[in-house]
Amino acid sequence: MIIGKLNPNDQDKIDDDLEEVVEADGDPYEHEPERHPLLIVHSDTPMNAEVPVDIITKQYITPSNLFYIRNHHPVPLLSEDDVKDFRLEIDLSAFGNKEESVAKLSLEQIKTLPKVDIVSTLQCSGNRRSGFNDLRQTSGTNWGQGAISTTRWSGVRLTDLLQFAAEQVAMGASPDEKGTGSNKSTGDSLLKTLQNLQSILEKHTDVQHLRMESLDGMEASIPILKALSPFGDVILAYEMDGKPLTRDHGYPLRLIVPGYAAVRQVKWLSKLAFHPEESEGPWQRGLNYKIIPPSQMDASAVDLNEMPRLTEEPVISGITNLEKVATQGQNVKPGDTIMVNASGWAWAGGGRNIVRVDVTGDDGKTWETAKITQGGDQPFGKAWAWVFWECDVPAKVLEDGQTVEVSCKGVDIAFNTQPQYVDGMWNIRGLANNAWYRSRLSV
Repeated sequence: MIIGKLNPNDQDKIDDDLEEVVEADGDPYEHEPERHPLLIVHSDTPMNAEVPVDIITKQYITPSNLFYIRNHHPVPLLSEDDVKDFRLEIDLSAFGNKEESVAKLSLEQIKTLPKVDIVSTLQCSGNRRSGFNDLRQTSGTNWGQGAISTTRWSGVRLTDLLQFAAEQVAMGASPDEKGTGSNKSTGDSLLKTLQNLQSILEKHTDVQHLRMESLDGMEASIPILKALSPFGDVILAYEMDGKPLTRDHGYPLRLIVPGYAAVRQVKWLSKLAFHPEESEGPWQRGLNYKIIPPSQMDASAVDLNEMPRLTEEPVISGITNLEKVATQGQNVKPGDTIMVNASGWAWAGGGRNIVRVDVTGDDGKTWETAKITQGGDQPFGKAWAWVFWECDVPAKVLEDGQTVEVSCKGVDIAFNTQPQYVDGMWNIRGLANNAWYRSRLSV
């Protein structure tokens, strides 16, 4: 197995460690997978690439080879023997016997559990960072709007997996014993799941987090209430779009946490552990995924321990296509109005349904309500995936006499909406830019 197992304390330490790996072992990126040539590559060591604007909404399910890529390290390379010998470690010691409370499950065992499908959107927390950079420079990849994609993830419910792991621990099964899971999913026994959850929370009030570790050394965690909720749809995925996970997207296992920032949906998953405290490391406790107030230009002046980490994403939207509805002559002048057809996407974290997308062609003086064309029929409170929308909107010709500007904003089921400008949201890490999306068209 070829991986870059790093021990990061902060981003400088990550870079230093990676340089040492290069010096000692040669190029750690020598075995990277091939990528689609249409992806917009921002960096290739590690690979960070977004979906071109004209492709984002071509299909509701993003083709796997065009799914955006956000890697922190070289992609793990597993041989057939590595996969055969792979064991997911599940540490349940926080709930009981500290000595013998670790289950180690093979892929074969995991795949005996009931298989479920979840259609869910993943978005990098820095998506649309370039909009912040237009105002003032931030740190990180200069993403446009293409660090977002959607697919059908297939795998096993985390609650089923944990129940199976607990049974293996109770039986004292060794990692080499071929225990198999029940054909009955806890998802089919809601009352039992709720009773188990209530019992765990009452008996172990100090256990607040599910920690995750990756084959590449990354660590992150999610709250136990999300991890164990029968309504949270957290799954351990081994397929995307009906085929095995690709290497860039977590092969052989990835934890899918619908409605959360993609950084909490750990790829190349190697270990799960319950713990009173959240994970260590820069991706959980460091600056990388914390939103600093816009007044702070120097992150070193901020006590990061007092800052919550990013989990659920805010409501956000984008425009992927603009075109004139009909030929309206060549003699337009500033202040004239022409009809424009706009289309794009919208999404909100936390499973919050998109109830409306508003579109304006005169900077918010008047609005049109877009038609939701796909994704509008998701269950209440479990809208894990984006919606597509379309709208004809009157747009005012700008002072240059040559362009119009169209803006959109999404509204979610809690009637959260997007702010007009980035000024009050700007942060040094460039995270969670959900200001109105603005796009111009030459007329």
